[in-house]
Amino acid sequence: MPGDPLRAAYIAGTFLDDAREVTSVRNMLGYTGTYRGRSVSVQGSGMGIPSFQIYATELIKFYGVERIIRVGSCGALQDRLQLGDVIIALGAGTDSMVNRARLEGRDLAAVADYSLLSSAVAAAARAGMTAHVGSIFTSDFFYDPGDPPFPLLERYGYLAVEMEAAGLYGLAAEYGIAALAVCTVSDHIKRQEAMSPEARQTSFDEMITMTLESLVNEDGPPAG
Repeated sequence: MPGDPLRAAYIAGTFLDDAREVTSVRNMLGYTGTYRGRSVSVQGSGMGIPSFQIYATELIKFYGVERIIRVGSCGALQDRLQLGDVIIALGAGTDSMVNRARLEGRDLAAVADYSLLSSAVAAAARAGMTAHVGSIFTSDFFYDPGDPPFPLLERYGYLAVEMEAAGLYGLAAEYGIAALAVCTVSDHIKRQEAMSPEARQTSFDEMITMTLESLVNEDGPPAG
């Protein structure tokens, strides 16, 4: 599930065989095809937890999807990270209240499915990619009206900031499905660096290939 519906169309057209459009409701495009003989669907989600949860919930409740992988971009917080690096999110903190609402005011351990995570790590290693495993932070704000807590997040070891993963992991816990978030570092917040559009496309292609390879080499139900 990429955020951008046009990226969903690109993934389907570039990486999947026999891809067909299965939804264009509200222009949030979704496709189903095969990758190396295995059925795979790709569905745009929009930006932020609320939009993501609408589409992911419908995939789970109405279409029986049992595994979801978010693929997207993120802004790095740690010095050791470089533009183009891949982050495989072991867990996700957030300033959103959605997961506390799920546990009636209590904190939720928003973590990835181990099987999906270990398969992604193995696929990255086979491809010779630089992949970092750790926690990321899901923010409700793209344009924060206050003072963004980037130094605090860096001190607590968060690798990067994005806008969907914690919602996905909470949803996975709620419905008992497997979930993973994989992100390419498109910006470095601390160093104020950003990838060029050309570099962004190349790096994202590498991340998508890695993710698809992790699915065909991982035991479990068909991917969603």
